[in-house]
Amino acid sequence: MNGKQAAASDRKKAVLSVQGLKKKIGQKWIVHDVSFQVNEGEIFGFLGPNGAGKTTTIRMLVDLIRPTAGKVEICGYDVQREPESALRYVGSIVENPEVYTYLTGWENLEHFARMIPGVDRSRIAEVVEMVGLKGRIHDKVKTYSLGMRQRLGIAQALLGRPKLLILDEPTNGLDPKGIKEMRGFIRRLAEEGMAVFVSSHLLSEIQLLCERVAIISRGRVLAVGTVEELISGSSNYVVWELEPREKGASILSAEGIQIIEHVEDILDDAIMAGISDIAVVTQMNPEQIARIIPGLVEQGVRVGAVQKVNPTLEQLFLEMTEGESIE
Repeated sequence: MNGKQAAASDRKKAVLSVQGLKKKIGQKWIVHDVSFQVNEGEIFGFLGPNGAGKTTTIRMLVDLIRPTAGKVEICGYDVQREPESALRYVGSIVENPEVYTYLTGWENLEHFARMIPGVDRSRIAEVVEMVGLKGRIHDKVKTYSLGMRQRLGIAQALLGRPKLLILDEPTNGLDPKGIKEMRGFIRRLAEEGMAVFVSSHLLSEIQLLCERVAIISRGRVLAVGTVEELISGSSNYVVWELEPREKGASILSAEGIQIIEHVEDILDDAIMAGISDIAVVTQMNPEQIARIIPGLVEQGVRVGAVQKVNPTLEQLFLEMTEGESIE
């Protein structure tokens, strides 16, 4: 994110504000001091392994369970003190969408629309169009694929014109085509100004979809920021293609630069696929590159290429959680 983008993001209005949220069940703390905010028009990722406290946090956001401590505000309203005012701005799917399979998609939406003031047939038709179910909306839900049921659940969540959409693991069980469609749909909602909060344990999806992310592990938020900020703040790896390799590596080492011996333990498979077997992988400050290249050339080492490699969000997560399992 450049300076102008950061400034524009700062000017966006906070739709969801979470401050010092905690939850204790019995003698066990499930959520510890979770804080973040989600702004209008952004897709915010809530990333952590199963059991990290994601769903417990979401249940507190929508007043399904009460926090032990902390505060949740939606559009300026305190969820605990003014739940009706706060939750009228929220659409959510927590775990699986609740739909009646013996009814048609349209009948499901009519049923839920009766509970929301001001939602008429034209609004139902509008959300059906938004989620791309127009051609199947009058079919029984039992004939729907999982992806279609997910979209119907989102249509239900959108009926009340929310400013915040909360999705808990929205791509669970979807095939690659369904995941791509869901990703495109969520982006369109954000482009129209909606704040979208996406909880997931899928690192690749969060990295592709979200502008900012909170990383949670064992009920604690480890970091909050843009994906770019989080990754760029992690370890810097630079890949050198040098001939002769051993001489080049020796010169780099003499400069005090760390040579990575077991590269496969550091970089993921996607990055490894683009690195030649004879490359030298270093951990260093990239600002040193311009100073070092002339010295290599003067000593008879040919520099074929130099590439800075950012770690993926997966690598960052593993560093932060000391290897805790996540997909």
